[in-house]
Amino acid sequence: MNNNRLVLSNLGHTWILDLDGTIVKHNGYKIDGFDSFLYGAKEFLKSLPDKDMIIFLTSRSLAYKEITERFLNDNGVRYDYIIYGAPYGERILVNDAKPSGLKASYSINTERDVWNGILVEEEPTL
Repeated sequence: MNNNRLVLSNLGHTWILDLDGTIVKHNGYKIDGFDSFLYGAKEFLKSLPDKDMIIFLTSRSLAYKEITERFLNDNGVRYDYIIYGAPYGERILVNDAKPSGLKASYSINTERDVWNGILVEEEPTL
């Protein structure tokens, strides 16, 4: 069973994703000299609808901007923004619930360097 199951509306979504240890091997760009996707992460990113916004968040400094963006572009990964220099501590997302009852934010914590996937199901009545 996938504990990372989300039942979402058919509206556009905003995905805020950490890079190192979540989407790509943690510090692979330093250890190996290049990034590598965690198994299944690239396919997940490519499965996100065009109407969704993708924001990557990373503690990487701007010194790694060029290699990071080249890696994503060379692999055909679409994104809207990358935020560099994020602190190493907790990331907190605060959002309001919609008057319709739509839950407007979710959080998933994953094990470092393991992509367990996110099962996304749409519920048109949301």
